[in-house]
Amino acid sequence: MKNLLIVDDSSEIRKQLKWGLGKDYRILLAESVDEALKLFDEHSPQVVTLDLGLPPEVDNATEGLRCLQAILQKQPSCKVIILSGNEDHANALEAINLGAYDFYHKPIDLAELKIILVRAFQLAELEEENRALQLRVRNSGKGHSGIFGNCPQMQKVFATIKKVASIDVPVLILGESGTGKEMVAQAIHQGGLRKTGNFIAINCGAIPESLLESELFGHEKGSFTGAQAMVQGKVEYADSGTLFLDEIGEMPALLQVKLLRFLQEKRIQRVGGREDISVDARIIAATNIDIMESIQQGQFREDLYYRIGVISLELPPLRERGEDIRLLANVFLSRFGQEFGKKTRGFSQAALSWLQDYHWPGNVRELENKIKRAVVMAETSIIEPWDLGFVPQPEPGDEDVVEAEICPATGQLNLKGLTLKDARSRIEYDLLSYALEQAQGNIQKAAEQLSVSRPTLYDLLKKHGLHNYSV
Repeated sequence: MKNLLIVDDSSEIRKQLKWGLGKDYRILLAESVDEALKLFDEHSPQVVTLDLGLPPEVDNATEGLRCLQAILQKQPSCKVIILSGNEDHANALEAINLGAYDFYHKPIDLAELKIILVRAFQLAELEEENRALQLRVRNSGKGHSGIFGNCPQMQKVFATIKKVASIDVPVLILGESGTGKEMVAQAIHQGGLRKTGNFIAINCGAIPESLLESELFGHEKGSFTGAQAMVQGKVEYADSGTLFLDEIGEMPALLQVKLLRFLQEKRIQRVGGREDISVDARIIAATNIDIMESIQQGQFREDLYYRIGVISLELPPLRERGEDIRLLANVFLSRFGQEFGKKTRGFSQAALSWLQDYHWPGNVRELENKIKRAVVMAETSIIEPWDLGFVPQPEPGDEDVVEAEICPATGQLNLKGLTLKDARSRIEYDLLSYALEQAQGNIQKAAEQLSVSRPTLYDLLKKHGLHNYSV
């Protein structure tokens, strides 16, 4: 049973809350700051209700605000709900500015308070889950140069990196675009014998054929129009280090021959040159094409494949990595939150469902892009599906946003079989859910956003059965 700490100098209110809430929570009762802090240290409740007028100064908010600050200093994620009289509105607002979760004016309506408590506990649990995921993030990627993953496929990748890093043989990395092939190449370099040398990367598919040879092997002065000086190529810069040939499957046939000669003899000639230059570089290559099919079609040399693919390492697409999607989402959330100075706490359940169900054609690169966008665009500390760009941000009266009828894999609406009454009910349900999520469960903020009174909002929540709705 969840612990709920109730701090109030009124014995009548303590009894009322213990009687009304005792079936749902383990009730801890305190009537002073010292007693409250002692119970908080012993039981670590996720949620606290706090009266601001506490002894010895029950006529002002000094002790209550001191208690609030002490609790949040001990546990900043604790949800403190201020119970105050109407005359204490200014002090309640000050408490919100200090970090309180919500405030509720006495006299207490247990039905209303229960809804606030349910939302507070749900948000606390969601944040705890996200903290646990971020702890796994910090622990799971050690020794792999910032590559994260707990799924069996990635554990196999990590084991292969560890094996091949210290053995100076060519490695061919296979995988779809965006799966992190260059990061794996860097991890092999950093864990290998050549880590003190340069890591030189070149994308063979991004440079025009007429320029690629010069980029790779350099050129002599006057070797072609515009060659006003001798220029070393990427291969020479990688001497004593690692040369990473990304998208090697796109390399033109004539350059494949020249690369094969280098791999066999460890010598190159610059464009327009006659002198053989010795180069000792480790080769790591990568491609997102089916290399065997390319060989069969005569587009890639089989002898070159055997030279660069002494060890082959295949990276799984993101859609096949299961819970790694959530793990990586939290990696990027933490990274970009710090980079942009945004206090992002985690993802709503709806956002997590979209992240898990989406097909991810762009793999980890696409996920990183969406999280970066979300951190920039989010208006609250909880990331929503619209922050990620999966669905439009809902607005009151927007009948196009019916989340229950959107397929995460396709993004298509399915309104088949809905009556007008059903559609209105679903829109109302979704708007209530969205408002609560954007307000992080704060009933007052949600009511203001929807332009309704708190009693009206409570009635709507009861009507749609949202007492147990997860943030």
